Amino acid sequence: MSILVTGSAGFIGFHLSKILLEKGFHVTGIDNMNEYYDVSLKKTRLAELKKVSETFNCSYVFHEVDIYDQEILYNIFKDNNFDTVIHLAAQAGVRYSITNPKAYIDSNIIGFYNILEAAKKFETKHLLFASSSSVYGMSDDVPFSVDSNTESPISLYAASKKSNELMAFSYSHLFNIKITGLRFFTVYGPYGRPDMAYFKFAKSIDNGNPIDVFNSGDMKRDFTYIDDIVSAIMLMVESPPKNIKHNSSTSNAPYRIFNIGNNNPVSLNRFIQIIEENIGKSANKNFLPMQDGDVPITFADISELQSEYGFQPETSIEDGLKKFIAWYKKNY
Repeated sequence: MSILVTGSAGFIGFHLSKILLEKGFHVTGIDNMNEYYDVSLKKTRLAELKKVSETFNCSYVFHEVDIYDQEILYNIFKDNNFDTVIHLAAQAGVRYSITNPKAYIDSNIIGFYNILEAAKKFETKHLLFASSSSVYGMSDDVPFSVDSNTESPISLYAASKKSNELMAFSYSHLFNIKITGLRFFTVYGPYGRPDMAYFKFAKSIDNGNPIDVFNSGDMKRDFTYIDDIVSAIMLMVESPPKNIKHNSSTSNAPYRIFNIGNNNPVSLNRFIQIIEENIGKSANKNFLPMQDGDVPITFADISELQSEYGFQPETSIEDGLKKFIAWYKKNY
């Protein structure tokens, strides 16, 4: 099977591409290698993917491409007969979207439109795309069900992801494209993004620098270990969803949305405590009020994923952070 992974030099894209190659898939990866965070980490991931492809004698072809460029994107689709497209490329970051909104319009809106058009034009059999738990906004209707209200995103990042879901549904309905949306819940683990809280906390605590703790740490997140995220995606790659389920009663669009989370929110204070225990140092905490764009809790209802695939997350926050800190100590 030939698979396109957009954002394959990114955190989730790297781990997914690695597993795909180990299982014998032929993977084409694209990434624009932007400088939102340290490009050297992205290059390290790509070097690792090259090693894996050589070890397992599978094809991994990488293109440094921006999905904003429709012509180049079309050429890649034209030259390959992709069975599946897994779209993970996006401008990430809730807080960054407040000060740099155009990056989100270019990548997350126009770039996603280009992916949808390419999937339509070249008759992609199954398109999976990354959404986010941020679409639930400040909802207190927990746990968040795939049918919960998502009409009040509180950041442009969240709004762009909600827009992706609406655009994808329209294309699925109009052109009968099999599309699956993946709402990720706070993904963490080795090779993770340096702008994420767990990575910044580990680095600051290790170096003896203070950490900013917003809302006095009185927030909860459904932290999801990267291996569980990849396991869920692989289930859908190897067996696309069969049952159509969405809020519209008048459309037979082959479109699904799934939450992928740990189904077990953890307080920010407990999260920091586990990092302290694994680093072997105490944090110097700088308590601050809630930031714009932040939400008090995320909590994934994964019953749809359990019902369709029998999925069950396997990594506790204690084990996941232990693995991340071990990787961090080895590499930093």
